[in-house]
Amino acid sequence: MTLPLILLAGVGMWFLLEGAAYAVAPDFMRRLAVLVTQLSTRELTMAGLGGGAVGIVLIWLAVHLG
Repeated sequence: MTLPLILLAGVGMWFLLEGAAYAVAPDFMRRLAVLVTQLSTRELTMAGLGGGAVGIVLIWLAVHLG
């Protein structure tokens, strides 16, 4: 599989999971959106960096174990 196809599959999976979350638990997603607006810029930045780090680790594992 080439890199563009892997990226396309990854973006598709992202949309699938996010869409499923809104379809299955719309009230929870609304509360989560309100919670995010109440976070400070630093907290939101740190959460984003943490999520990005987890994503890098998962991608690394997928590439090296697959």
